[in-house]
Amino acid sequence: MIWAAGGFLLLLVSGIPIVLALGIAALLAIEMTTTTPVSIVAQRVYGGISSFTLMAIPFFVASGLLMEAGGIARRFVNLASALVGWITGSLYLVAIVTGTGLAAISGSGSADTAAISAVMTPEMRRRRYDIDLAAAVIAASGSLASIIPPSIVMIVIAITANQSIGAMFLGGIIPGLLVMAGLMLGCWLYARRGGEAYRDRDPFTLRRLRDGFIDALPGLLVPAVILGGIVGGVFTATEAACVALFTTLFVTMVIYRELKPRDLPRILLRAISLSATVLIIVATASVFTWIIATQGFPALLRDWLTGITDSPVVFLLIVNLLLLVVGMFMESISAVLILLPILLPMAQAFGINPVQFGIITALNLSIGLITPPYGICLYVAATVAGRRIEQVSRRVWLPLLCMLGALMLVTFIPAVSLWLPSVLL
Repeated sequence: MIWAAGGFLLLLVSGIPIVLALGIAALLAIEMTTTTPVSIVAQRVYGGISSFTLMAIPFFVASGLLMEAGGIARRFVNLASALVGWITGSLYLVAIVTGTGLAAISGSGSADTAAISAVMTPEMRRRRYDIDLAAAVIAASGSLASIIPPSIVMIVIAITANQSIGAMFLGGIIPGLLVMAGLMLGCWLYARRGGEAYRDRDPFTLRRLRDGFIDALPGLLVPAVILGGIVGGVFTATEAACVALFTTLFVTMVIYRELKPRDLPRILLRAISLSATVLIIVATASVFTWIIATQGFPALLRDWLTGITDSPVVFLLIVNLLLLVVGMFMESISAVLILLPILLPMAQAFGINPVQFGIITALNLSIGLITPPYGICLYVAATVAGRRIEQVSRRVWLPLLCMLGALMLVTFIPAVSLWLPSVLL
């Protein structure tokens, strides 16, 4: 266990890519502490990705990239502007609502952040908004893709926890909307005291809202098809991903006509690259988690935690702190594959529902997307805004407080994440 954990941390600190750190640390532990043949590595790598459900990931990734390139993102911005663009601090609110809408299609936080930033940042700069806060808010909006279905992180959590993907998707809807509402409230309170730059002069009109809704309606069909199909039992999550891909393709090429056939090879190659990155992490992490489990680390951690407390409240606080720290340094899917098999059995022993615990895990790791030094969504937003990560980090406190508030509600009020699954499934 020391060889696996110590080797992984040392390799990670040295700057080696996480996929190599996981594989090398596991191989080192097998060689130094067991008599197991090295061929087990190949078996575990194959077993880690030999899952029909995991096939949903490349289809959802491709669907999100098509959305970004085919005009759906821009129409979501127009609809959000018609909906909340008349409120003080309107551009912040538009970015948040747009992030929520895009999250229901792509499942990728960094892709959503890039799409929102490209559309919103120039206008925010022209209107003299605080551009560092704008980048932080856009990053937080993009991170909603980890919570709101069809989240790729949620798919991995459901597979790892042996839970229904439909239940996990439904469980993430209300927490995602809570985060959205918290971000909007925080930005509105900030904008009220921010001066004339945040006062919007475009009044709310039903005609503008109607036109924006009609224009965005074909794009809104994609999340409706995904959730409706899964909840209604029409198709599995993997089949839903395929349907989402072809629905997005139809909307962007036939209805909006902004995506051309010549664009498809570039988009598909990027989807293959992103999907391969995710799946190879899943494969090598399966070897690492196997060696950690065989070395007795879950039992040691369980004994340590039960020695500290027998209270589920204290246990959840410790888990939240652990996941928040891990999310600052590690990619979400890797963190899920390493920690969830260890923490979930302990959570169940405390009487915590696996779906609720999965949502808590996803929300913690979504916060990690906006917290340095990892904070991939924060890096993307800062890069598009032309700002240094240090400058944007000084403004991340506002969205961070809003997301932590939502995390506490999800942690200590089980109904927040369990009500929808209990009603619809």
